[in-house]
Amino acid sequence: MNTLAPPRRKPRSLAQELVDRLGDRIRDGRLPEGAKLPTEAEIVGEFGVSRTVVREAISRLQAAGLVETRHGIGTFVIGLGDGGAFRVAHAQLQTLREVIALLELRIGIETEAAALAALRRTPQHLDAMQAALRAFGEAVEADGNAIGPDFQFHLEIARATENAHFERLMGSLGVQVIPRARLQAEPDPVLRAYLRRVHVEHENILAAIAAQDAEGARAAMRTHLANSRERRRRAAALAEGRPVDAG
Repeated sequence: MNTLAPPRRKPRSLAQELVDRLGDRIRDGRLPEGAKLPTEAEIVGEFGVSRTVVREAISRLQAAGLVETRHGIGTFVIGLGDGGAFRVAHAQLQTLREVIALLELRIGIETEAAALAALRRTPQHLDAMQAALRAFGEAVEADGNAIGPDFQFHLEIARATENAHFERLMGSLGVQVIPRARLQAEPDPVLRAYLRRVHVEHENILAAIAAQDAEGARAAMRTHLANSRERRRRAAALAEGRPVDAG
């Protein structure tokens, strides 16, 4: 009896998969601006794809404005891409007030993204969120700031909406969307304690999404981002010598 082999994925879908994975590394800071991408042979070896797929992916990354190829030297990260018309520039996130303003925007967008993710997530989406959460926890315990995995978790939620606009918006913001990527003054023990609380908040969000509880996911995301916003508000008040709300 003949058994049917599983259908092979088309090179174009493989190329987009590779674009997504390399793009994630650029957005979460593992491949920062100015960094040289691995060689074609290294990418082939790591991802198990053909050279044709690698070339197609690099071409798409170039078209998106993330990388440029310098002949005879290699391919380098040049930014986060055009990301559409909306951008938040590095210079716009230099103060606590600017970070708070971005958190207000995120509350408006990501609470709804979490609700949609709860309704539309697939087992693959849940696996990706769980992997980001696991990486976050490991980074916290290893004295890392966990910025990359933190961003990845939020990006995976945007992807789980199955609405490309959410993913593109998060991708255009990149790792700078995480407040401590710009402002981090706490000593390590204080930071670690804070990040452990963040980890619990992330777990609550994921639990609601996994249970397909849209309202619960919306509330958990709002609580998570509002906590971050209030922390920055208190820091801003202290810096300006204003009274700090006890709540």
